Amino acid sequence: MPDATVTASHDLPLPAALFTIFLCALFGANAVAIKISLAGLGPFTNAGIRFGISTVVIFFWALIGRRGLRIRRGRMPAMLTVTLFFAAQLSLFYLGLSKTNASRGTLLANLQPFFTLFLAHLFIPSDRITIRKLIGICLGFSGVAFVFMETAGITADFRTGDLTILCATFLWACSAVYVKRIIHDFQPFQLVLYPMALSVPIFFAEALLWDPVMVGHVNLEIIGALLYQSLISAAFGFVAWNSLLKRYGTVALHSFLFIMPVSGVVLGGVWLNEPITPKILTALLLIVAGILTIHLRTGRRGILFFLYRG
Repeated sequence: MPDATVTASHDLPLPAALFTIFLCALFGANAVAIKISLAGLGPFTNAGIRFGISTVVIFFWALIGRRGLRIRRGRMPAMLTVTLFFAAQLSLFYLGLSKTNASRGTLLANLQPFFTLFLAHLFIPSDRITIRKLIGICLGFSGVAFVFMETAGITADFRTGDLTILCATFLWACSAVYVKRIIHDFQPFQLVLYPMALSVPIFFAEALLWDPVMVGHVNLEIIGALLYQSLISAAFGFVAWNSLLKRYGTVALHSFLFIMPVSGVVLGGVWLNEPITPKILTALLLIVAGILTIHLRTGRRGILFFLYRG
């Protein structure tokens, strides 16, 4: 298993840098793919199918690579806690995206690093908020303020969706802080595989209870969007990102995270014809500036980036 806790940094050669940019663009496009598939699938059904497929792919990747699947004795309660965070966060994210635009959802989801810094300051003694981090947090929250200031074409459903995604993002940050405290007890890939696998029945139970229609209609675009979430963003993205982490370290890779909100907003405008207004552009610039301020020259445990992305 690639060591996702590596914090050493090596300069990326041009091919690796281009591939990292490509990966971050793929991750940023995930909200757009979810939005497309939600046109034919209920939000919880969508999540269940996506993570069911991803679980199978990552399981066989681990099996072929002879990575240890067994969880150490006494660690299952911690894994179940991570699973509950995972299921709650993704349930809220999919539900929120069913009510708002992919571009708005992408911007709100990228508030996660700012929430994480604040929570880590409170609960992890070694993770204190510095002046530079505080500036980044202020920039990020200022960007989100512009998202909520946008009123053109925004209905009450949009506001509900935005707030739901904001709650999902806060839960994502809570889980990231919790995982940071327990990650030494697990192989990092276990903290991706098992929460996915254990959450699939939860998603389908939610679908039976709350999806107005589990499967409305299915066409090639919806199937493609679902496979993108499952195989490209989750499975391929996990393997590729962790391979890069092993070779180059987190500092080098996290310098490119600002590409994700850019990708999500641009593709939401181009592919879904979502409005990219001056306020949305201002929000994007502020959030990107905040991410750059926080992550440049800052080591992060790579698994915390990958866990629970929408």
